[in-house]
Amino acid sequence: MVEALRTPDDRFSGLPGWEHPPSYVEDLPGFEGLRAHYVDLGPRDAADTFLLLHGEPTWAYLYRKMIPVFLAAGGRVVAPDFFGFGRSDKPVEQAVYSFDFHRNYLLRLVERLDLTGITLVVQDWGGLLGLTLPIDAGFAPRLSRLLAMNTGLAVGISPGKGFEDWRAYVAAHPDLAVGALLKRSVPALSDAEAAAYDAPFPDASYKAGARAFPQLVMTEPDMPGVEISRAAQRFWSTWDGASFLAVGAQDPVLGVPAMERLHRTVRGAPAPLVLADAGHFVQERGDVVARAALVSFGRTAGD
Repeated sequence: MVEALRTPDDRFSGLPGWEHPPSYVEDLPGFEGLRAHYVDLGPRDAADTFLLLHGEPTWAYLYRKMIPVFLAAGGRVVAPDFFGFGRSDKPVEQAVYSFDFHRNYLLRLVERLDLTGITLVVQDWGGLLGLTLPIDAGFAPRLSRLLAMNTGLAVGISPGKGFEDWRAYVAAHPDLAVGALLKRSVPALSDAEAAAYDAPFPDASYKAGARAFPQLVMTEPDMPGVEISRAAQRFWSTWDGASFLAVGAQDPVLGVPAMERLHRTVRGAPAPLVLADAGHFVQERGDVVARAALVSFGRTAGD
């Protein structure tokens, strides 16, 4: 049995822009006893299911500006929290966290919810993991479209000094000040919105996942997840579905150069939409991105 902490529910009360009811599952195969949180909104029989995958060190709250746009277009929206983040349980030992641990969680959750017609919406670790899902035989037939932002596939090469500095910073700050980090990256955030990013973490003992993710990025060729990510590169190079890319240009790690690499990887992808004044957490401008993606996909909010 994995020892895990559970953030008290009252920490998620009254968050600005977030009134979505929580959904939970506690018996996913391989994760029995761990409670995973997700929001599941819109019609269950919708033609389009938008699967929104967050990254480090955020949670589903990051998508609060995109969710209404997808709902208005008639879609179903599913936004899970990775274990260690948001309202999902938080294993205490950092060693529990691994590439396969998170990836298998996503695969099992998609199977449990029987999601189809998926528009895969990813950013940061949501992409490092989510972009590898289609090489699983059970996931590929469920996939229809891709919307990727400030992310990529980690294939055993360092993203550069900016990332190495970030990894070292997190290692040196085990009680990572998440809300303050978001506020520095997105100065327009209100204090209450920044506090919403702190809500999952009452103290440093809840932050094993936030500490783990930077260390798990596959910067060496022998790291777990590299071969799966290389296989995913091959998948996307033959992709024949619709895709849309967007990038917050102020991101020093996964900004324009990273998204240009992903653009070259994803067959048929249009040139990324560049938001010149946005940074890594581009979903804070997510209403703009979501509407542009829907137009690109031949759908508009309100259809």
